[in-house]
Amino acid sequence: MALIPIGIRCIRPIVQTAKFSTLIQRSMAYKSAISIETLYPNSSLKLSTPSFKADPNEKFSGYIPIDKLDIKYSASSGPGGQNVNKVHTKVDLRFKLSEADWLHPDVKKKMMELHGNRLSKEGYLIVRSDVTRSQQLNLADCLQKLRNMLRDAAVTKREPSPETEERIRQRHLKASRLRVVMKREEALKRAQRRPPTVVDL
Repeated sequence: MALIPIGIRCIRPIVQTAKFSTLIQRSMAYKSAISIETLYPNSSLKLSTPSFKADPNEKFSGYIPIDKLDIKYSASSGPGGQNVNKVHTKVDLRFKLSEADWLHPDVKKKMMELHGNRLSKEGYLIVRSDVTRSQQLNLADCLQKLRNMLRDAAVTKREPSPETEERIRQRHLKASRLRVVMKREEALKRAQRRPPTVVDL
């Protein structure tokens, strides 16, 4: 007779766990109307790096291959508390400009002209950033700086037509003539404000 209460005590936790698992199944079975499966039915949560093929007719598409860059992290300067001493958030991004096979030859030549003074003795172009206390944000800032530099080098300036040059010359000539006329008027006003000079004979 003493074994019956023990059996009852053993059965009760099993019933409770069964109820709990049923509740979990019910809660997991509910899907919101704004869930990912509803909004994007053919999407996948699996993270992957998309493959990229550059357009051969475009000098710079905005894509920068990370594996072709030398990225180093160091301690940032300035205030920031103990985070400055613990985390290396300053980013130094560099690559050899002469050996960058992922750049168009015209862009590479223009980069040499525009940013030749920023190259190191070994020929490395260095871009630094420590504007934030986040390593990833500073890396993104470096990439954005490099992207802007490459886009400026990729843009070819259009030469103005002879008609446009003549129009610009006429405007400059008109502006200079107007400036001379205004200076003469101001000189005449100042001369009229001066008192007459008396000459003794």
